Amino acid sequence: MNDTTRGSGVATLGLLAVTAIWGSTFVLIKDVVGRMSVADFLAVRFAIAAVVMVVLFALPLKRLSRKQLLQGLALGVLYGVAQWLQTEGLARTSPSVSGFVTGMYVVITPILSLFLFRQAMPWTTWLAVVLATVGLGVLALNGFEVDGGVLLTLASAALYALHIVGLGHWSKPGDAFGMSAIQMVGIAAVCVGITLPHGGPALPPDTHAWIAVLYMALIAGALAMLVQTWAQAHMPATRAAIVMTTEPVFAAGFAVLLGVDALTTRMVGGGALVLAAMYMVELAPRFRRRKPAEALHHEV
Repeated sequence: MNDTTRGSGVATLGLLAVTAIWGSTFVLIKDVVGRMSVADFLAVRFAIAAVVMVVLFALPLKRLSRKQLLQGLALGVLYGVAQWLQTEGLARTSPSVSGFVTGMYVVITPILSLFLFRQAMPWTTWLAVVLATVGLGVLALNGFEVDGGVLLTLASAALYALHIVGLGHWSKPGDAFGMSAIQMVGIAAVCVGITLPHGGPALPPDTHAWIAVLYMALIAGALAMLVQTWAQAHMPATRAAIVMTTEPVFAAGFAVLLGVDALTTRMVGGGALVLAAMYMVELAPRFRRRKPAEALHHEV
């Protein structure tokens, strides 16, 4: 195994860890937003994450060029607006439909990569996109109706896809600390800005809410953004998007483990299709690299 393959494999494991962390937060978020507004929750969460990351990564931030700072801020603003639109959409539609429509970034990402950066995809990647989409549908949907909430969520999915494509294009392994920090500043600016018309964000109401918010800020926010930024410097954007569609699989798994939901055939079937898509984009590149070497060996 060469260094590129090894680095790519570690990046995939890192991105899987991020999606597992995100999947673990669904139950926490549902509990916390029942006791504080969504806007306040997002503002406090990302403001804490931004402060911590700027303090910890002050030197890497200073090493970024003006162009990189602007790119990172733009990516952060994209992500922050996507978070806001997704949350507004969730307030108007069911969680299952929201999860499915948000997952449409797996379809939008390769389209944006093709049109923005002329990055053509092999047929195996397009097949994996179809598998992941079907898997998300099986996992999440019991019914579907296009309404305002769905349109807002679809807009958030487009912005998430744009963030994934932009991050994959601009992120470099050596700049991951600085780029992740400046992105978090952009996200926090958007989320805090949304609360300003109402006098700014209100703090969590109790100790339990504070613990959940701190976990979301430091683990599911700061750490997750750092790992995603580093991982996307080692893999194509579409492949990253397909790996990240495992988030609802992890969310369903945590819900079953915590006794919130019962295990169903739909969960197993949908999860299997999403995992099959991920394995396809992981194994196909390795097979293509191995094939020329095998052919040369047979010719000798």
